[in-house]
Amino acid sequence: MRKTLLLIAVGLAGIAVGVLGATYVAAQGAAQVTRTELLRKPVSGVEGKEVVVFVADLPPGAVAGRHFHPGDEAIYMLQGALLFEPEGGQPFELKAGQIAFNPAKHIHKATNASSSEAAKVLNCMLAEKGQPLATPVP
Repeated sequence: MRKTLLLIAVGLAGIAVGVLGATYVAAQGAAQVTRTELLRKPVSGVEGKEVVVFVADLPPGAVAGRHFHPGDEAIYMLQGALLFEPEGGQPFELKAGQIAFNPAKHIHKATNASSSEAAKVLNCMLAEKGQPLATPVP
């Protein structure tokens, strides 16, 4: 009898974890931000620094929650538009063909407010060697 109850409890716990996990993935997957690294090369004559180039894709409605990048960053909007919300600064919209600058480790958030058009951003960053593209901030 104890074995049966234990098996039922473990089974129910597994189902609960599966359902909660699937719900979380479904909520995240609908509008997930992806970052694709295109280039990472050392800077000539500057020990410990590298140039990193990556593209960030934000589907309609996607939000890149509060995060920072490890180095100074030039941002060129390739497609669509994003609302940038820098911590301690004024929110601004960046549209296709426009460029902006984001200082190293400056916390910000980016939102694709469009319900139909994806946003694509080219990021060029000068950072300490081996750092991640972005670090989330609670």
